Amino acid sequence: MKEPALKDALHQKGLSRAQKVLICLGVTPGGPRSVADLKQLAVRGGLPEAKKWNLSALLSGQKGLAVRTDAGWELNAAGRAEVQRVLSGGTPLAASKLRGLLPTIPSADTRAFVEEAVLCVEHGLYRAAVVLSWLGSVALLYDQVVTSHLAAFNAEAMRRDPKWRNSNTVDDLARMKEHDFFQVLEAISLIGKSVKAELEGCLKLRNGCGHPNSLKLGEHRVNSHVETPVMNVFSRI
Repeated sequence: MKEPALKDALHQKGLSRAQKVLICLGVTPGGPRSVADLKQLAVRGGLPEAKKWNLSALLSGQKGLAVRTDAGWELNAAGRAEVQRVLSGGTPLAASKLRGLLPTIPSADTRAFVEEAVLCVEHGLYRAAVVLSWLGSVALLYDQVVTSHLAAFNAEAMRRDPKWRNSNTVDDLARMKEHDFFQVLEAISLIGKSVKAELEGCLKLRNGCGHPNSLKLGEHRVNSHVETPVMNVFSRI
């Protein structure tokens, strides 16, 4: 967030002192800020009372959101996600990103998966959100293969498995295990090696969420999971 937007951000209803300080810490350009610098930002944003606040104590109380170095205080990844959540009016970051992508998804079936994932995130149904957002990203990759890469995909799939029958539809592609599907996508240069590795990590989490077990998830973990397909799959639309 740029400083001209700070005044409106700091005067949202229901914000705690700590949230207001985190917002100040999120003003661009990012990087470490001294307590004095943060107080000046808060005052310029219309919070003269911040002069009397113990900003270090407030930030120390936000465990896992801000870190202090020799150069000053700065947000970590979880802190940046929290600031974005607050600035979006309380809507979880994952839901906000996914909802923004809905109009760009050409396939009605894929849009349905993603829309359900948005609702799950907004209602705190995190395991379901992981599964549905994953289904949406895989469905989008299926669509791309069928639309533009079918011949190359079938040739590589048959090279790896002589029993593979040529695919012509999304349903045909779904016969292949998702892990194997990614190997073929990398081989035909539809995705790179690093993207494949990230998607394989998402697949492991999806598998954990899709079976009965004691796995627990929070908003930040879901945000991280969703960010990978958002940046590496949905952005390819």
